[in-house]
Amino acid sequence: MRRELVGVLLGVIALEGLALAGGFPAVSESRRIEMLQSPARRPVRMVLDTDTYNEIDDQFAVVYALISPELNVQALYAAPFHNDRSSGPGDGMEKSYEEILRLLDKLGKSPEGFVFKGSTHWIKSLDEPERSPAALDLIERAKKSSSQDPLYVAAVGAISNVANAILIEPSIIQNIVVVWLGGNGHNWPSQREFNYMQDLKASRVIFDSGVPLVQLPCTPVVTHFATTVPEMERYVGGRGPIGDYLLTIFKDYHKDQFAWSKVLWDMTAVAWLVN
Repeated sequence: MRRELVGVLLGVIALEGLALAGGFPAVSESRRIEMLQSPARRPVRMVLDTDTYNEIDDQFAVVYALISPELNVQALYAAPFHNDRSSGPGDGMEKSYEEILRLLDKLGKSPEGFVFKGSTHWIKSLDEPERSPAALDLIERAKKSSSQDPLYVAAVGAISNVANAILIEPSIIQNIVVVWLGGNGHNWPSQREFNYMQDLKASRVIFDSGVPLVQLPCTPVVTHFATTVPEMERYVGGRGPIGDYLLTIFKDYHKDQFAWSKVLWDMTAVAWLVN
């Protein structure tokens, strides 16, 4: 996916910092625009916040990030989710954590000091953010970054972990760039989108804090990033244990349908950084 195409399709949001439940440090418009340019430093320093067991696209995003030489993935954060694959956001986060471990095992990579558990519930109060291992790790890494050399935070689920980190330590918005798959296009009649709706308080923090933000709208943009079983068999299957695993979960996702395609939503956040 070429950057020229991505630049046309993806919404880049530049908002001045607004007070939500207190104050956030100001990020000037000129500095924000500069931070939202294509990453100058390669490989790109990034962390990936993922609700990995939510469906099957997160697994592809995790593997894509880890095998891309353009990226330096410094940490993986397990994000919460709640659908028919979990009993609640905390259970979803735990299942995401376990799925990340499965992926790393197939890739032969140690999770020690690399994988962190995230939020166990949606944000209840902006005055009492959850101090999860993921949120605290993000704060620590962000503090070691700067606006000239920001940490890129690719988030592909409910954005609770990132929002909690910002609420705990608002100053980090000056040192990070958030690349979030969440919400729909601003011209779309509804914002009823899974990642956006799961934790509305967290979504509000991201938009109102003034953090430099690249928003990847699900409908009607990322909905076009679909693939099929024959393509998976041709390009993914047979590429080691991880390739076979990705092919299996892809084929099993809708195994009762004769012919179908599947949007691999979460890969686009990684692709924005790669390209």
